Amino acid sequence: MADTNNLIVYCEYEDGKIADVSLELLTKGRQLADQLGVKLEAVVIGDKLKDIEKQILPYGVDRIYKVEDARLYPYTSLPHSSILINLFREIKPQIAFMGATSIGRDLGPRVSSCLHSGLTADCTALEIGPHTDPKTGESYENLLYQIRPAFGGNIVATIVNPECRPQMATVREGVMKKEARDSNYTGEVIDLDVNKYTSPTDFVVEIIDRHVEKSKVNLKGSPIIVAGGYGVGSKENFDLLQQLADTLGAEVGASRAAVDAGWVDHDRQIGQTGVTVRPKLYIACGISGQIQHIAGMQDSSIIISINNDPNAPINTIADYVITGKMEDVVPKLIKYYKKNSK
Repeated sequence: MADTNNLIVYCEYEDGKIADVSLELLTKGRQLADQLGVKLEAVVIGDKLKDIEKQILPYGVDRIYKVEDARLYPYTSLPHSSILINLFREIKPQIAFMGATSIGRDLGPRVSSCLHSGLTADCTALEIGPHTDPKTGESYENLLYQIRPAFGGNIVATIVNPECRPQMATVREGVMKKEARDSNYTGEVIDLDVNKYTSPTDFVVEIIDRHVEKSKVNLKGSPIIVAGGYGVGSKENFDLLQQLADTLGAEVGASRAAVDAGWVDHDRQIGQTGVTVRPKLYIACGISGQIQHIAGMQDSSIIISINNDPNAPINTIADYVITGKMEDVVPKLIKYYKKNSK
């Protein structure tokens, strides 16, 4: 069988397409595999996987494990986790990544608990580096730094896993950049026999009907986002942000505090526990700038902060700061934009 100690990415697959988050992880995985001098591998499990490697190989993937069977789609917990557990026991990857999606959140903990490997969820950065255990003094080289906000976002924690393998992490969609390595990249494709990696009892759950509703909110695709935080003050004031968004052809986003207050729906939440966005223009209204929120929008091209607190943390990353009450500033923005866009 294949050599061991490589880096592997679990690729989610829906409607004939590999999920964006998986391609983002392959991009990051290729960088880290280069640093470690190991191969980048991918595993894709499902049905109708013909030519799926054409979507995966350009990201610099050296080996793809394909497991194809009509019973493996749509996703169910038992067979997918059995395949990964048994495959990982066989190929012994040093690092394994998957998306922090509903599938990854279900699959990751099952695999890591069975392999006693540990798992860091919702990482915002992944790096390779050395580590010295402060208690034993033992030194390790080339560990995976699993970086994420912790303690309510007050610190950024770097988590390492010196002994257990694989070092596993999940990452949300949009956190990493997606960049193909080479459209002509060639790698090995290995078809695995589903019966070798699963047992008949893995298939006791059968999906009779499945309905997936696509989100009506397209924050990721919007070039302009008007986002509100707790400082917006009320649900009514969010209507004001909606007016500004309508004027600019933008989407409305929100911080977690505004969502928790019930002023706006969760599907508009931006940040570590929401979506990650990279718009051309990000207008932050009444957002203080907790580290989790910053993690979800810091790559915006231009950031405008509207805040009555001149010392709000978000002002340090903003390109333009307007100090004042949102209720005063936003109507003026609407008025002047309408006036100048005629």
